[in-house]
Amino acid sequence: MSNLLSQLMPALAGVGFKSQHFESIINQQTNVAWFEIHAENHMGKGGIFHHHLEQLCLIYPLSIHGVGLSLGSFDGICDRQLADLKTLVNRYQPALVSEHLSWSRHGTHSLNDLLPMPYTQESLKVFVDNISHTQDVLGRQILIENPSSYFELNYNEFSESEFLVSIAQQSGCGILLDVNNVYVSAMNHGFDAKEYIDAVAPVSVGEIHLAGHSVQAMHDKEIRIDDHGSKVCDAVWELYQYTLDKIGAKPTLIEWDNDVPAWQELAEQADIANSYLKKIDVALNTYE
Repeated sequence: MSNLLSQLMPALAGVGFKSQHFESIINQQTNVAWFEIHAENHMGKGGIFHHHLEQLCLIYPLSIHGVGLSLGSFDGICDRQLADLKTLVNRYQPALVSEHLSWSRHGTHSLNDLLPMPYTQESLKVFVDNISHTQDVLGRQILIENPSSYFELNYNEFSESEFLVSIAQQSGCGILLDVNNVYVSAMNHGFDAKEYIDAVAPVSVGEIHLAGHSVQAMHDKEIRIDDHGSKVCDAVWELYQYTLDKIGAKPTLIEWDNDVPAWQELAEQADIANSYLKKIDVALNTYE
């Protein structure tokens, strides 16, 4: 499966599009290079969302990020959901399309959550089959995002990084490397976040996500929750620098979906990401 479409996205910072920011985006100069939308918010045929999106796409590249395809479902992909996604992708021709390493549907029941999967040979085949089918229907490569996790199953046969890498190798999909999720999971479970990053082949990474998270007390320990409700913390910026040093500059999204700030504050987070990305470009040019 070709990944040429992902090359249309610049290796600069983007943000999630929020309708309350539309006027600021259109009327103000910004260094934000691209925007992401959640697929399920735009599967209707009309309305204000599409009115905004049609104007936005005249100026900026777009990434479509699905949250409900349920690639881990053992009974396969919902044909209607996939058809709606294909219609949206065909309409806007995004540079990137992505989904999650998770499941959210069983039979006719859909759950409004990204639920964890066991990392076993059986579930690996399920993911590979579902991703391959999705890519065949869409006619393009998709990216798969690593999750944040809060518990580990005692019957896993792979580490998460091994599982994710195997899926990419066997299905031909790319990886959406969420650096905040790696950090959150590493802190919750006690593994080395840098070793996780090291396990991912640079060529497989088509996009990076960054976000804020919260720290909550649970019994006698702290747990980190990926809530997309604040600025990226210093520790995640440090891991982002390590990631860029390992895999090079990649399109990088700032996720901020809860307690959404004013446009200027969100754009400032993108400016910080761009400062890291530009340092990588300078270093590469100097080396060459």
